Amino acid sequence: MPRVPDTRASLILRLPTKTDAQAWREFVSIYEPFLHRFIRRQGMQDADARELVQDVLLSVVQAVGQWQTDATRAKFRTWLFRIARNRMIDVLSNWQRQAVRGGGSGLHQIAQPESLVEQAHLAHRRELFRWASTRVREQVQPATWLAFWRTSVEQVPVHDVAKELGITTGAVYIARSRVAARLKEELKTLEADDVL
Repeated sequence: MPRVPDTRASLILRLPTKTDAQAWREFVSIYEPFLHRFIRRQGMQDADARELVQDVLLSVVQAVGQWQTDATRAKFRTWLFRIARNRMIDVLSNWQRQAVRGGGSGLHQIAQPESLVEQAHLAHRRELFRWASTRVREQVQPATWLAFWRTSVEQVPVHDVAKELGITTGAVYIARSRVAARLKEELKTLEADDVL
């Protein structure tokens, strides 16, 4: 499993130096898949979503020097979501103009721009969980992870998972508790670094 990329503010502060290729690789490895999933969830086709992701990343390249770490200003993720939202609104507006000129709607079921920020925050939480899960899964035994996953995520009854894994129900509860505690710690670390 790939290591969770460095997401500390120091990464964002390295981005204005456009020659720091490693910082840009890390940045793209974090945000490109996240932005793509977020945009696809809004109802865009894959090719349109990929093009929009490239537009957003290009906008970040052009504007990242303006972003500053400051507790009184917006967090980086809010700034990034604003760029993604604005680019998406631009694309939707262009599609609507083209549809009106062409006489058809041509629009898919795409979320209203007002709800995009809320959906982006939810997508962000999912992405953090995905990264934390990858990291924790590497730290525990497969049966421990499976006991957690089957009971907490898939909502399979503890008794059934115990029987499935050939362990006691108490062992399932312990495994689930240990993994949940590790996940909380990983999430706390990622949120403390809060550049996503």
